[in-house]
Amino acid sequence: MHDDLTDEQYEQLLRLRTGLRHFLHWSEQQALEHGLTPAQHQLLLAVRGSSARRGPTVGELSQALVLRHHSVVGLVDRAQSAGLVTRRRDPTRHSLVHVRLTDRGRRALRGLALVHLQEIAELAPAMQALWQAIAATDDPPSAAVAPATHDPSTAAAAAATADGR
Repeated sequence: MHDDLTDEQYEQLLRLRTGLRHFLHWSEQQALEHGLTPAQHQLLLAVRGSSARRGPTVGELSQALVLRHHSVVGLVDRAQSAGLVTRRRDPTRHSLVHVRLTDRGRRALRGLALVHLQEIAELAPAMQALWQAIAATDDPPSAAVAPATHDPSTAAAAAATADGR
C-alpha cells in the first residue's frame, strides 16, 4: 500500500493532536483546582455558551457535550446538588427541561473562563502557525472517505472522545 502523506504532514498532525491533548489535560487540571470536575466545567460552559433564552435543554446539552441523554441527566443532577445549576420545565412543552446557571455556577465558570482565555491567547500564535502549515499543503491527498466538516467543535469532540471523555 502506497502512503501518499508526507513525513511533514504526519509530524504536523502529531503536533496538532499533542497540542490539543495538552490543552485538554491543562483544562482538566484547572477545573479541579477551581473545585469542579472537568465534566462540571464542560457542562457549565455548555449552559452559559448556549444561545437558548430559557437555557439549553438536556437534549441540547447532550449534543453539545457529545454525551448520551441519560449521562447528561446524571451530570445535571450532580451539578444541581452542588448548587451550580437549576432546572426549569418549559412552560409550553412540559416534557422539556431547561438548565440555567446559579450565581455559584456563574462565578465558578467565570474564573475558569478567564484562565482559559489567557492560556488560549498564549497558545494562539503557535496553533495558528500549525493550522496554516497544515492548510498550506500544496497537494493534499485524496480522501478515501467523505470529507470531514470544518466545525471546530467536531474536532474538539473527536479529540475529547479519543481521550476517553
